[in-house]
Amino acid sequence: MAPSVTTFRSWLPPRRPDAHKNNFGHVLVLGGSRGLMGAPRLAAWGALRGGAGLVTMAVPESLEPIAAGGPWEAMTLPLPEKNGVLSVRALPMVRRWIEARRVSAVVLGPGLGGGAGVTAFVRGFLATLSVPTVLDADGLNALARGGFRWIAAPWILTPHAGEMARLLGTSASEVQKDRRGSALSAARRFKAVVVLKGRGTLVTDGDREFKNSTGNPGMATGGTGDVLGGLTAALLGQVSAKDVPERLWRAAVLGAHLHGLAGDLAGAKTGRVSLIAGDVAAHLPLAFRRTFSV
Repeated sequence: MAPSVTTFRSWLPPRRPDAHKNNFGHVLVLGGSRGLMGAPRLAAWGALRGGAGLVTMAVPESLEPIAAGGPWEAMTLPLPEKNGVLSVRALPMVRRWIEARRVSAVVLGPGLGGGAGVTAFVRGFLATLSVPTVLDADGLNALARGGFRWIAAPWILTPHAGEMARLLGTSASEVQKDRRGSALSAARRFKAVVVLKGRGTLVTDGDREFKNSTGNPGMATGGTGDVLGGLTAALLGQVSAKDVPERLWRAAVLGAHLHGLAGDLAGAKTGRVSLIAGDVAAHLPLAFRRTFSV
C-alpha cells in the first residue's frame, strides 16, 4: 500500500521551537566540471529548498567562483582538479572535510563530467566513505563503467531510463518496456534504493516498491534531476527512521513525491512547455506546505 500524506507527516517531524541549523543536516554536493556548472548549483537549490540546515558545493578549484555566484545560501569548497574535472587527489581532502563538518548526506554526480579520472574519483569515494550518498548523473555513468568491487556508502541511485540502461547493460527502450523489473534488478544488484525517474517514477529497495503519482511531462527538461538529488539528500538529514536503510527508503519516497508535486504546482503556473528546473526548486516550499501544512 502506498504511503499516505499522514504517513509522510509521521516521517518528517515538526521542527522544535528551539531548533538550529545543525539539526537539519549538512548536504555536500560533489560535482561540477567545465561547461556543466549549472548542475551542482541546481542540486544545491534542491537541498536548500528541501530544508537542509547547511549546504556546500564541492567543485573543481578553477570553477569555484562560478559556484560562489549562487545560491548564496550555499557554501563552496574548491577541490584539486585536472583540466576542469575533479581529481582523485581530492579524495583525502573530501574525506577529512566530511568528518570535520559532520556531513549528513552527499549528492555525487551533478555535472561531474566523464573520463577515467572521474571514474577513479567515484570509485574511491564509494569504497572508502560511509556517508549516505545520492548517486546521480555522471556518478551513475561512472558506476556503469564498472570496477566497483566494494561499496561502503549506503546509497540511493536516481537514474533516468538511459542511465539505467547503462547500469544494466541494456537499452533505454528495454528499460521502458519493463520499468518495474529494471528497477528491482538494479536495486538488488547494487544493494541500493533505486529511484527510476520518468512517468510514474518508481522507488524500490529490492523488496518494497512505490510508484509515484505526482509529476508531469513538463519536467522532462535539463536540471530537474539535479533538483531531485539535492532534495533527496536534504531529506536524508531530516526524516525520522529506526535505521539507515529505512532512512534511505523514506527520503527516496518522500523526495519523489515532493519533487513531482513541485513540478505540478510549477506547471500549473508557468504551463508545462515553459517549465524549467528552477521553477521546480522554486515551488518546493509550496509542495512542503501542501504535504505537511507548514
